[in-house]
Amino acid sequence: MGTSFKTGMILSVSIGAMQVHLQNPVVTELIVSRLAQQEVRYTAARRLVVQALVDATGPLTAADLDQALSGEVPLSSLYRTLAVLEDVEVLHRQHDADGIARYELAEWLKGHHHHLVCTECGTVVDVTISPELEERVEEIVKDLATEHRWSASGHRIDIEGVCPACREN
Repeated sequence: MGTSFKTGMILSVSIGAMQVHLQNPVVTELIVSRLAQQEVRYTAARRLVVQALVDATGPLTAADLDQALSGEVPLSSLYRTLAVLEDVEVLHRQHDADGIARYELAEWLKGHHHHLVCTECGTVVDVTISPELEERVEEIVKDLATEHRWSASGHRIDIEGVCPACREN
């Protein structure tokens, strides 16, 4: 087996050229605990959705999840599962520029990150920036909030552009 590292609470393992993301047992325990506090079961469908999001390189639409799950979770159950996992704050929902909902694991599970968004194909890729750069971003956020008399509680950055695959076409 190759190298492994933790991104937030997700364990990533490199096996040769293949990158595999595993749901760390700690993540499972945290999710089970969060669901139990809300009296919600960690059903097979919920486990499959969480694993699909662990494996994803960025936020996914319901259609993306349906495709990734190869129909293992009926579409009506998928939407209910997404709603439940969002309600208990296991998932975070955001909307892209076209208003389409995309889902990813909550920051408390995945770790703080930003997104690269392709304006051509809609691909969204998670990116983590260096602590030094994140510190500079925090200062900008703080300055901007102060200038407008806001109290900032966090930030998200979506950098729009064209992905390498679309640039080649």
